[in-house]
Amino acid sequence: MSEIIFEVQQDEVDGGYVATALGHGIVTEGDTLAELREMVKDAVHCHFGDGVPGPMPKVRFRAKAN
Repeated sequence: MSEIIFEVQQDEVDGGYVATALGHGIVTEGDTLAELREMVKDAVHCHFGDGVPGPMPKVRFRAKAN
């Protein structure tokens, strides 16, 4: 696995952003995009633990069209 794509939406109710991994059961949120990036890295590590072979997969964000 070399890449995980996250779909990012702005949370219109609570503010901030929500990122959902496509093809994986990973969802996380952050108040800013910078915070969201850090939360995504942490969520990927927590999801796979030590089961991720090699370096952390590259994370790509994709904005969801409304």
